[in-house]
Amino acid sequence: MPDSTKTPVDVFEKVRTHDRVEQLEAAKEGDLLPYFRILESQAGPVVEMEGRETIMLGSNNYLGLTTDERVKQAARDALEAYGTGVTGSRLLNGTTPMHRELERELAEWMGTEDAIVFTTGYQANLGAISALLEPGDTVICDSGDHASILDGCKLSGARMRPFRHNRMDKLETMLDRAAADGSGTLVVVDGVFSMEGDVCDLPAIVELCRRHGARLMVDEAHGVGVLGERGAGASELFGLEDEVDLRMGTFSKSLASCGGFIAGSAEVIEYLRIASRSFIFSASAVPAAVGAALGALRIIRSEGPELMSRLLENAAYLRRGFHEIGLKVVEPGTLPDGREATTPVVPVMVGEDWQAVLLWKALFEAGVYTNVAIHPAVPPGGALLRTSLMATHEKNQLDRALKIFAEVRERFPELPTG
Repeated sequence: MPDSTKTPVDVFEKVRTHDRVEQLEAAKEGDLLPYFRILESQAGPVVEMEGRETIMLGSNNYLGLTTDERVKQAARDALEAYGTGVTGSRLLNGTTPMHRELERELAEWMGTEDAIVFTTGYQANLGAISALLEPGDTVICDSGDHASILDGCKLSGARMRPFRHNRMDKLETMLDRAAADGSGTLVVVDGVFSMEGDVCDLPAIVELCRRHGARLMVDEAHGVGVLGERGAGASELFGLEDEVDLRMGTFSKSLASCGGFIAGSAEVIEYLRIASRSFIFSASAVPAAVGAALGALRIIRSEGPELMSRLLENAAYLRRGFHEIGLKVVEPGTLPDGREATTPVVPVMVGEDWQAVLLWKALFEAGVYTNVAIHPAVPPGGALLRTSLMATHEKNQLDRALKIFAEVRERFPELPTG
């Protein structure tokens, strides 16, 4: 007989005893919490945050299109045509002509047969991976992949074999093990890794997948609207679009909205429309978000090269400036022709979590906003400040930011040097 006098376990106990309780309380008391800060203006290169003018070096608004009048008008037009929401899933009453138009233009842009639009980028990864894999399959992912990829892998029930970040020898080992598993295998990697800003070694990955008969999916969330002549991402940059089976993209970065998509063969996309749970059981995105994404996509397809050139020039400029003031940054890697694989993400290496938080606070108070990445977003001892650029940043704004970095850096002599 069970012991009815035994004290029941409270599932909420963890909220009082988790391993960061003391750190969180200390951060709150010292106003050092770098998260949930209040943005009081439109998302631009200079913003109003908590009552002060701040240079924004922590946004994914890579092309600066969130404030473009044409994108805002596209959102207004969608709002007027369809109201504030369609109140249903895409499967039922949530598909409008705009969705179909956006999917068609995304497929054209990506150079694929079809595309499917999800309400968020997270749901796109979660829904595609969990629908295509099942127990008995094997999924191989880079340890630096986005959380939505890792969560999709777990949800699928497939055997998960992670490999050390961008280490091709480790990927090959996992592919060998997958072959021994005797199962279907999917490799999933970020095109541009969101924290470090480095580009995956796609030529080597494609070669290994081809040799082992594995399918390949590339998350282009930080690559679309940024890399390649059309802005179609790392797959285009490396000239390997035909070798990648599926590509994921998001609207919340260069496309100035909220949502996500998967682009690939017509048969796979059609399957996702009837098998992806995050697609079938989520409400459709609000019309304004779909309209904004469509408006931004059309701007990128017509004016993208100029915007992307300006964006990557700004990233290279900030990286050089960090080097000049003695900061250590994560290098983006190189392309097969030896050129630097510049991306809009320029992370400054710090080391310890508290050091990163204190550095962030000093910069924030001086007028520069950055993103703090601490464990588990990065490995233990690998804390960094993630800075990211926009095409709309002016050089004088970046010079101002670098001056503030240089002044603040003097108070942190123990920072890694580069």
